[in-house]
Amino acid sequence: MKKLLLTTLLASAILAVSAQNLDKIKSNLTAKKVADAKTQIDQFMANEKNAKNAEGWYLKAKIYSELAQDPALAAATPDARTIAFDAIKQYVTLDEKLVQLQIDNYKPIMDVYQGYFKTGADLYNAQKYPEAYDNFSKCLAVSEYMSSKKWSNISLDTTVVLYSGISAEKSNKRDDAAIYYGKLADAKVAGDGMVEIYKWLVDHYYNQKKDQATAQKYLTLGKEVYPKDSFWSAYELDMARDGGNKADLFAKYEQVLAADPTNTSVRYNYAVELYQEGYKADVAARPANSAEIIAKAEENLKKVVEAKPDYAAAYLVLGQIQYNQGVDLNNLNKAIKPQGGKKLTPEELKKKDDYRKQIATKFDAALPFFDKVDQLLGGQGKLKMEDKGYLKDAYDLIITIYDNKGDKDKVKVYEEKFNNVDKVH
Repeated sequence: MKKLLLTTLLASAILAVSAQNLDKIKSNLTAKKVADAKTQIDQFMANEKNAKNAEGWYLKAKIYSELAQDPALAAATPDARTIAFDAIKQYVTLDEKLVQLQIDNYKPIMDVYQGYFKTGADLYNAQKYPEAYDNFSKCLAVSEYMSSKKWSNISLDTTVVLYSGISAEKSNKRDDAAIYYGKLADAKVAGDGMVEIYKWLVDHYYNQKKDQATAQKYLTLGKEVYPKDSFWSAYELDMARDGGNKADLFAKYEQVLAADPTNTSVRYNYAVELYQEGYKADVAARPANSAEIIAKAEENLKKVVEAKPDYAAAYLVLGQIQYNQGVDLNNLNKAIKPQGGKKLTPEELKKKDDYRKQIATKFDAALPFFDKVDQLLGGQGKLKMEDKGYLKDAYDLIITIYDNKGDKDKVKVYEEKFNNVDKVH
């Protein structure tokens, strides 16, 4: 019994000494003698006997949190907030009831959180992105810790996650940025400008990481959150195009247009790709259903100009379809040649004459479309490079048609227009 009593008395004495030491440290902290308090708490916690002293860890957290807010003192201890955060976590393992933290209304950890955020924001505004990223990511770690302990009702600290991602991206840490942006997209975060997060993720995983499954995941999420944005359908078409299977690509075009039949840009692109697939200068290279594909292209182009009568590019392709059919006929006509020094037979002469008439018909059918391009673009002032290209192509084909007709006056008029495109437009 005496031995037990002696042990109890010794323990009480140690506790009394510890309490006295902590009271002195608290007094220095209250008096804003933070440097002195830091030295004392470091000495106190260096003693192995105090390793499980919850109050000591809590006081260390408060001191280092205060130190981090003093620029002069923080310069000597740049990791003060990290030390404060680690001390809070240690305190929590030792005091289940969190008495002191609750009395202070969680101020020490809130100071750590706010300090990281403010420092991150200041560094971000100074375009010091790697340093900003370091602070924002640490701020997020504090936020997630508070949320895990139910000290916060915020399940996702959207602003901090966003700026962690942006500062990581601006630090050329794209894989890190993808983690933060992914947190936002997975939570289906919406709002002004947030659509760009989903687009960034789609492009990052598809083009940078070559991870089509993850790219498709974020494309699907983006389409769900921002269903009216045309980016999704355009990207799905790009993905289908990259797949190399024309049937899949055309099926995707049909799907997109079924959902958005008024999208003239998509319909125009569909028509052009159909025509490129159906028409090849080398007849032997054309698919077996070439005529059917070209007819479908023409059908869609007519829908484009019906919905948007000023769509110059669509008129140009409509004209090219007629013109190239005339070229095909002309090639058939040229193929009829005298053999073995003999003259053409009456049947061959008639065939050639029929071809010439059909060629003229096709060229005549093409002219109104090319003229429409001239009407839409020729009377304007400065044009975009793309539009100048359309206008030049239209003039070039008009010249060929009138040359075929033997109309030298018309040829001269359109040659002059062609030569003046760059000067006038």
